[in-house]
Amino acid sequence: MTHVEDELNSQPECWTRAAAEAERHGDALPAPGERVAIVGCGTSYFMAQAAAALREEAGQGETDAFAASEFPSGRRYDRVVALTRSGTTTEVLELLGRLRGTTRTTAITADPATPVMTAADDVIVLEFADERSVVQTRFATTALTLLRAHLGLDVEASVADARAALAADLPEGLVDRTQFTFLGRGWTVGLANEAALKMREASLSWTEAYPAMEYRHGPISITTSTTATWTLGEAPEGLAEQVAGTGGMWVEGTLDPLAELVRAQRLAVAVAAARGLDPDQPRHLTRSVILTP
Repeated sequence: MTHVEDELNSQPECWTRAAAEAERHGDALPAPGERVAIVGCGTSYFMAQAAAALREEAGQGETDAFAASEFPSGRRYDRVVALTRSGTTTEVLELLGRLRGTTRTTAITADPATPVMTAADDVIVLEFADERSVVQTRFATTALTLLRAHLGLDVEASVADARAALAADLPEGLVDRTQFTFLGRGWTVGLANEAALKMREASLSWTEAYPAMEYRHGPISITTSTTATWTLGEAPEGLAEQVAGTGGMWVEGTLDPLAELVRAQRLAVAVAAARGLDPDQPRHLTRSVILTP
């Protein structure tokens, strides 16, 4: 078993622990009414997108998501939350440094022996969700679960669905597809972006992601009998029938959307195996991006 398989299989247990961490670290997380930005790089950026949309949907306050390198320096927030598995990502550390003394910052990380521990005002360490693999799975979803639990959302249901996602077979013929598209709505747009990234990283697949309503505005033109379109969360009315009319494979997301992401992670590993690739050694990637001057 690869590191990434072992780590993605451990997610239900990690999510349960994250819910308890949310209660313990409540003061370090955004309070209702605060104007908040959530930042990250790569996978963490897509988790930031999901968390920001969830917080606004929950009526907790205006919440934006940015790639750390694209944070708008002139915009004011009550708090900035940074997601960084390694605690060493250059863009995140540089942003936290610029915000020091002007904006309260919280970092969520997996490694307590890294520079982020002193770069942020508050730090939450999810060391139990750290990973050996380059490709992120459990840290990202555990950090998002922490933020979901902090909003008072149901974590137990998502844990149960994650177990179901790990136990059930993938749809027949899905691994053999040549192109994959993931669709989301609201907070699941970030999850769709992350599902597509997992496919690209682990299996070098041609993969795209869109807000579900945007799929009709051009992307559906690439859909053929060799493609798959997967919705994370509720699909727009009539879209399944339109995809079926193209000959493409439609995958309906029926589980909690975060559990559907677990299924997509499994697909990435399965496609990698079918193509003779090692998902623990993704091409041109390292566990953390550390830039030198």
